[in-house]
Amino acid sequence: MKLSKFIKKAGMMITSLALVSSLAACSPTTRGGENVTSSLKEGDLIGISMPTKADQRWNVDGGNLVKELEAAGFKTQLAYANNSPSQQSTDINNLVSSGAKAIVVASVDGTAVGPAVQQAKDGGATVIAYDRLIMNTEAVDYYVTFDLERTGILEAETIIEKLDLENGGGKDTPYNIALFAGSDDDNNAPYFFKGAWDLLQPYFESGQLVDPSGIATKDFKVEDWKKISVHAWDQTQAQKQMDAIMTKLGDQPLAAVLSPYDAISLGVMKSIKNARPDMSPSIPFDATNPTNKSAWPVITGQDGMDIAITNIYYGAQAQTVYKNVSLLAEQTTNIIKEISEGKTPTSDKEPLNNGKKDVPTWLMQSDELVKEPTGDQKGLDYVVETGFITEEQYQKNIKAPIIE
Repeated sequence: MKLSKFIKKAGMMITSLALVSSLAACSPTTRGGENVTSSLKEGDLIGISMPTKADQRWNVDGGNLVKELEAAGFKTQLAYANNSPSQQSTDINNLVSSGAKAIVVASVDGTAVGPAVQQAKDGGATVIAYDRLIMNTEAVDYYVTFDLERTGILEAETIIEKLDLENGGGKDTPYNIALFAGSDDDNNAPYFFKGAWDLLQPYFESGQLVDPSGIATKDFKVEDWKKISVHAWDQTQAQKQMDAIMTKLGDQPLAAVLSPYDAISLGVMKSIKNARPDMSPSIPFDATNPTNKSAWPVITGQDGMDIAITNIYYGAQAQTVYKNVSLLAEQTTNIIKEISEGKTPTSDKEPLNNGKKDVPTWLMQSDELVKEPTGDQKGLDYVVETGFITEEQYQKNIKAPIIE
């Protein structure tokens, strides 16, 4: 009986030791005061899951990541999900099956992709959320993005300046402004809107700004952002939503449009041209003559798309918030390199909570592109300087017809 107990106890000890040994082999340990992770090494395969090829920037992002990672000595496999959450989940599973030791994910739907990245994590892969935070899962190791609220801040500041709101613009006759937010399944969208709404809401409070749709009032809150969101950031959907606003606007002047994305801006412009042929970019909104019904509104944007460069050059769009996405690829590569060297990447920024955990976060800084830059603004050719497009493409952009 005693021998039986001894054997049972010894067996439990051996099992426990084996478990500890197994955990030690795949978990961070300590060496010289720094955490070490040994599961990822130079030469390993890195899986890259991008949302779609339909948008210019994601093609650039994918290409940048492949270039940076391969230059650092890693293999890569790149997949595009055609804006389908289910396809992205399949892509991630396939990347892990192919042997990827890290997965870089720019999610189509930040919540829907959760189970797939959990499987990737369970399979031993490091998971990096790229540009868009993956929500409600503990399977995200790191998050690399831009200062999200800064996007909305830059857009709102342009509207405030152009409409001369700080000096009383709109106090005698309120200015009509149309408001749009990003896709309802993109966790970045509320941050963009918050940056803008924090600055614009006081002018709704004072009565200087009015939303002709009646949706946004002085009591509108950031939490209400989905009421003005454009699903999938879709240009056609944005045009439909703007059509409804133009119907309510009638023949009144339109001072501005808060648009969080260049393709949404383009849909807005097409709607304006269809509903009000009298309005023209050649007659920009002028705060000294705000009752001019033919004046073209101040329209914002984001991403530095080719069409935005064209429209800004010819005055149809006031600005675009440009994110030098090469910075994201460089930072993502640095994180993976550090892990492969046995280090634990650390950021000097506050982590962002995804509903389940505080995810270590790196924030890059975006820039505002305008035709005639002042202060910290950049000129339109900055997209060439940073390698986003070629000089040849830039020349085509500034010679192309507007609002196409």
